[in-house]
Amino acid sequence: MSVFPSSDSLATTPTLAVLGFKRQLVYHLHFWAFIAVAPLVLVQWRQDHHLLAMFLILFCANAVLVIGCLRYRNTYFLRGRLFPLLAVISAVYSTAINGHAGLYWSYPAATALFFLLPLREAIGSNIVFVITMSAVSFMKFPEPDFWRITFSLGLTCLFAMIFAWLVGKLQEELTRLATTDPLTGCLNRTQLADILNSQIQMRERYERVSSLVLLDLDFFKAINDQWGHLAGDKVLKEMTTRIRKRLRESDQLFRIGGEEFMIVLPETREKDADTLAHQLLTSISSRPFLNDIKLTASASVAEVSQGETWSVWLNRADHALYEAKSRGRNQVVNAFRSRPMNDQGPLFDPAPG
Repeated sequence: MSVFPSSDSLATTPTLAVLGFKRQLVYHLHFWAFIAVAPLVLVQWRQDHHLLAMFLILFCANAVLVIGCLRYRNTYFLRGRLFPLLAVISAVYSTAINGHAGLYWSYPAATALFFLLPLREAIGSNIVFVITMSAVSFMKFPEPDFWRITFSLGLTCLFAMIFAWLVGKLQEELTRLATTDPLTGCLNRTQLADILNSQIQMRERYERVSSLVLLDLDFFKAINDQWGHLAGDKVLKEMTTRIRKRLRESDQLFRIGGEEFMIVLPETREKDADTLAHQLLTSISSRPFLNDIKLTASASVAEVSQGETWSVWLNRADHALYEAKSRGRNQVVNAFRSRPMNDQGPLFDPAPG
């Protein structure tokens, strides 16, 4: 299964961009580790350390397989689990038989764990690694060296852990900033295609039907003109809060235009989505915003149809929203399902929702 985007394609979403960087990191770690370790196979073999040489051969073979799978099949061989395992085993065994010459390899091995494993796995693995290296050092080296090795290796792991944790938090924050609207906190268009496609796949594979609701505030420009853009921003934020109160955790709210919003409703039929849309319009019109600004909204509902693309699905909802506007606003219009091109029936429900 492909876990990284192809290096030949440009990332179209923040998630793909992060995965692309991870792909390059995995690729280069394995490539340069292979370059560094491959000559040591001959060195250890000539010194009659045949078991260590075999570990290093396995390490190099795994590196070649990971590089080859990434490059030619766009898959991550065993998700990189062999690299840290073989690196740790080789470093521990090399220290046991070679002394300080093997010890030096434990530091890059410990650091690599934080780049190739999930953070919790890397922390657990490094705790075991440091304890094992401490035990080997205690038996192999004088006591002062044992303490130096234990604390220096422990600090190296601690610094690498902090760095990996901060990088992970930075990735999360950058992804959040790139995928959400800064004013309302709703998702923005960068995630739209991926999320709609995921609902289409659920429809095609498991017959789990989803619907979407488009909602647009009526005459919103007049609010900006009369009360100013600051008031308009506050209205949008308050409206977002009202909408969220009526959504489930699985529902996803997008801001796709100035005053236009989209709600993706997983495993929801058109009838239930229509009920929700009417509730949302009532919530918006029932009480004023900022104490004295009265608003209404128009909405459309579209249930995903068999075999249609996300753009067709969204386009049906968009046309239905236009119809709601043209009929006088403050109402819901349900989009008809996709139908064959030779079917010349109406696009919308003849009666307002």
